[in-house]
Amino acid sequence: MSLRGKKIVLAITGSIAAYKAAFLTRLLVKAGAEVQVLMTPDAEKFISPLTLATLSKRKVISGLVDAEQWSNHVALGLWADLILVAPATANTLAKFATGLCDNIVTAVYLSAKCPVFFAPAMDLDMWQHPATQHNIQRLISFGNKLIPVAHGELASGLVGDGRMAEPEDIVKLLSTHFAEGNQFKGKTILVTAGPTYEPIDPVRFIGNYSSGKMGIALATELADRGALVKLILGPTRISAPVHPGIETFNVTTAREMHDQAVQLYPDCDVAILAAAVADYRPRHQAPEKIKKSSDAMSIELEKTPDIAASLGKMKRGNQLNIGFALETNNEEANAKEKLKKKNFDFIVLNSLRDSGAGFNHDTNKITILKKGNTQKKFKLKSKSEVAVDIINEIAGMLFPGKGKLS
Repeated sequence: MSLRGKKIVLAITGSIAAYKAAFLTRLLVKAGAEVQVLMTPDAEKFISPLTLATLSKRKVISGLVDAEQWSNHVALGLWADLILVAPATANTLAKFATGLCDNIVTAVYLSAKCPVFFAPAMDLDMWQHPATQHNIQRLISFGNKLIPVAHGELASGLVGDGRMAEPEDIVKLLSTHFAEGNQFKGKTILVTAGPTYEPIDPVRFIGNYSSGKMGIALATELADRGALVKLILGPTRISAPVHPGIETFNVTTAREMHDQAVQLYPDCDVAILAAAVADYRPRHQAPEKIKKSSDAMSIELEKTPDIAASLGKMKRGNQLNIGFALETNNEEANAKEKLKKKNFDFIVLNSLRDSGAGFNHDTNKITILKKGNTQKKFKLKSKSEVAVDIINEIAGMLFPGKGKLS
């Protein structure tokens, strides 16, 4: 594992898990990183700044003003190649998620121009609370990276999820991150995400429950690995990711998404079709709001353009097309038929029968089906973790023998 030359800000917050920060600092320095330690006031109650300064060979910064000297949080945010918040308490996560800024850690976080990784540490009930989970998903939507908690004995004496990841595992993850940073450099990847809305009249439409979370997670992970991502995003409440490697094209209807995809596709190496595109649209759109005039009404529908089929016909031998199949019955049979019919290189299957999978969830449970009747099944994971699994599969096809870095 090498972090040679990497500049890492290690931000420590007020958790009993702060005792692990000494070993974590030592491992980061041993791997070749330059480490600047930041501490919240509460963190100083758990571990001595002197210990961390000795291990990092840098003065620890614990206040916005230190000995009447201002700590330049903007400069720290620009200096760092990566910010690691470990341990990250529920309180700090809430501040990050809502933009509160009352200490050096939150100030540097809000000034950061680099990837941010956070390793939560808290008791079982705090970890499971909907407010905490909401804040975590909000941070992930900002492009921040969650380092999953471990299962084990907690400070309260309970046993469950909430332990901070072990320092060795954190350093390995960061090493992998930097190794993968240029994995897709030079590759242009098209990603479709979200739903489409097909207008009935000026105020009504046919749509679906897709949130766009899966496609956005894929786009963010790809950009973090060096790809230039062309994200075609349907109407969703989730903001498009702000990332120098992502160019977003906002569309509303299936026709708009189709035409944008066809225009961009020739210059792309990979197309990932994660959007939930409406199969049908009203044949006629009423120019004015339809008034309630009878007990029933009929809407004549027609097929929308088939994006996957169009790109499948355009596909060159060096391009990869990845599809998605959300099914409610005969899942594998339907997905295999779609894989063959749409000329996909592999298809990602998920079922509404699986709890926690499908639209609007922060988690997903997938099976990857390939030509030749091969498949890989994955357990229920966060959509950011699912994105990693999918992109590792793509990397294995683009770069045989080099796919998943470890």
